[in-house]
Amino acid sequence: MKRIKFEDQIVFENDNYVAINKPAGVASLHERLGEAESVIELAKKYNPDYQLCHRLDKETSGVLLISKHAKAYSHAAVSFEKRRVKKVYHAVADGIHKFENLEVDLPLITTRSGRSAVNKQKGKASKTIFNTIENFRHYSLIGCVPVSGRQHQIRIHLGSQNASIAADEIYGGNLPYLSKIKKNFTTNKTNEESPMISRFALHAYSLELEDMDGTPLSIVAEYPKDMAVFVKQLRRFDKV
Repeated sequence: MKRIKFEDQIVFENDNYVAINKPAGVASLHERLGEAESVIELAKKYNPDYQLCHRLDKETSGVLLISKHAKAYSHAAVSFEKRRVKKVYHAVADGIHKFENLEVDLPLITTRSGRSAVNKQKGKASKTIFNTIENFRHYSLIGCVPVSGRQHQIRIHLGSQNASIAADEIYGGNLPYLSKIKKNFTTNKTNEESPMISRFALHAYSLELEDMDGTPLSIVAEYPKDMAVFVKQLRRFDKV
């Protein structure tokens, strides 16, 4: 993966916080076996006082909040703990789904393999609210609001509704190919067709919380290129 510059990813900044649009494929925290720099490493090089206020999965792109000093970090930590932060993710799901404030409340555990799974006896309470943003012929663009913050929560909760995220093969999603939606599609016989998006189509779109003085903060991270191109192709070739 090409090297990224921390300052090029910044989408918001004030005296207390900076927010970036994290690229997919970049880990939030340092990986022992990974050679690529993590967000925290990039942030610390930019300013040693910076601290991550939360995390995103490595393959999830989108808004990530970083504190500039200890008091700001403590304020954000309490806000997340007390569920005073509203996070909205956008996902492209397989199939047509018309969700309207659908609440999925399924307890989750982390398995020995490092994945997550529903477990009604031992799982921790996990709730996500889903709303359909846009329908296509084979896919749906879904707004996802996690009330809790469990590992892989959105991915599993969508899967439980037969709405697995496109390209999320771990949790039941299928790789999305243009040949499935475009009439008279042709490809070079010598090259295998590439999927429209190669990582699961999940993006942390926005984050809302109160600043230390009570000022409301609303931070938006626009789609990265791969997600934007995928949705553009759906709007062009898979419209209802």
